[in-house]
Amino acid sequence: MSKRTYQPKIRRRMRVHGFRSRMSSATAVLFSRRRQKAATN
Repeated sequence: MSKRTYQPKIRRRMRVHGFRSRMSSATAVLFSRRRQKAATN
């Protein structure tokens, strides 16, 4: 029997797609801009 392809690991997922990782990348700029926009209206 061969193993299945996708064997989810929560920690890995959070590291790749999680909130903190997003904030440390270039996406943080977009994020903050969007939050500013949401705060105004």
